[in-house]
Amino acid sequence: MDRNTFGRLCQVLRQLGGLSDGRHVRVEEQVAMFVSVLAHHKKNRVIGFDFWRSGQTISRYVQKVLTALLRLHTLLLVKPEAVSENSTDPRWKWFEGCLGALDGTYISVMVPNADKPRYRTRKGLISTNTLVACDRNLKFSYVLPGWEGSAADSRILRDAINRLHGLKVPKGNYNLCDNGYANSEGFLAPYKGVRYHLKEWGPTSARPQNAEELFNMRHTKARNCIERAFWIMKMRWGILRSNTFYPVKIQNRLIMACFLLNNFIRSEMVNDPIEEMFDNLAVNDVEADELHEQCIDTVEVSNEWNAKRDAIAQAMWQSFYLGA
Repeated sequence: MDRNTFGRLCQVLRQLGGLSDGRHVRVEEQVAMFVSVLAHHKKNRVIGFDFWRSGQTISRYVQKVLTALLRLHTLLLVKPEAVSENSTDPRWKWFEGCLGALDGTYISVMVPNADKPRYRTRKGLISTNTLVACDRNLKFSYVLPGWEGSAADSRILRDAINRLHGLKVPKGNYNLCDNGYANSEGFLAPYKGVRYHLKEWGPTSARPQNAEELFNMRHTKARNCIERAFWIMKMRWGILRSNTFYPVKIQNRLIMACFLLNNFIRSEMVNDPIEEMFDNLAVNDVEADELHEQCIDTVEVSNEWNAKRDAIAQAMWQSFYLGA
């Protein structure tokens, strides 16, 4: 983040988060310590050397800033806007009522040996499975860290929507998700058994041959926003790229803090240098308060949503065929 964004962050934490100057350490230095831990994943001893403070001082103020930041979660998490009927965005115009995308990501953690089997992923890594939803602008609307790496994505989603202050998807709206989730009310998944991933739609690949392939191609281009958001997060925060030095409960709080800070940075900075790096590397694709609306509370395969997916696919295919 730039200096202006850092200054505004300190001001928000002071005025709304309850953070205050210590006897010898001002708020700006406290926040700088905390951001250094997240961005560079340094041990307390290294941070203490950088700031000329004791390890105890570093630990105390990192905890204070973390607590103040988490108090602001309702302010920093965004309320996504659904795609409108008259949208002209070529990536999203087919998905009227869509709020964004949803997926899980693995983040390495350090746990006791007795707990490692529960946190071991299918790739053999010791990680926590974090469920995340983001809007079209790569800002996060919901984050649920803490589930073991062995937990299935669909199980975590069911837990998220049944929590008191969990994931809220109003009736009639939905998120795009991959085949790890059921195609159910509120969650639009691609067709199974049909090519889907971006590398399968490269410039040398055949054009879509039917409505299902066209739907999957446009679905993956829209849903790629969540993959971009994950890439930006892990490039920005070094603590998300390797095993932490903290207990797993503290690590889950730090994960949440990273997502909240990402939203703040993207809100305050017109140009995000990490996103520009993403674009320059050419890895892009080829082309608050609880809601009062009636929200979705189950995740089950639905014939109605299968029919909705078919209708969207047929509309895409008809337009594509006439345009061709």
